Amino acid sequence: VQLQASGGGLVQAGGSLRLSCAASGLTIGDYAMGWFRQAPGKEREFISAIRRGGTTTYANSLKGRFTISRDHAKNAVYLQMNKMKFEDTAVYYCAAAPGSLIMSALWSARYYNSWGQGTLVTVSS
Repeated sequence: VQLQASGGGLVQAGGSLRLSCAASGLTIGDYAMGWFRQAPGKEREFISAIRRGGTTTYANSLKGRFTISRDHAKNAVYLQMNKMKFEDTAVYYCAAAPGSLIMSALWSARYYNSWGQGTLVTVSS
């Protein structure tokens, strides 16, 4: 199983960025797929997840600015980030969680058993 996150980079505050997570060795439709991030000196933080059936959940603090989506044909998951802020600077990770999990379980990193390598997003103020 491999999750390849890409699309990170430098963006100005107020700008947008779209992250991609290409999956191989698994079919994203059989998993819940999530995005997390980790800023320097901070714990890994849940951003968003999309369940097998397509329902989505977001961290309350990010709802409205970030949008998760997926493309079954490309076996990929995306994270659209708008109106970005300096505090969005972090390494962003995609992850896959097997099984049918309740929504609240998807907020916890411990339920994900496959992780990508992370992509760095830097927001300049």
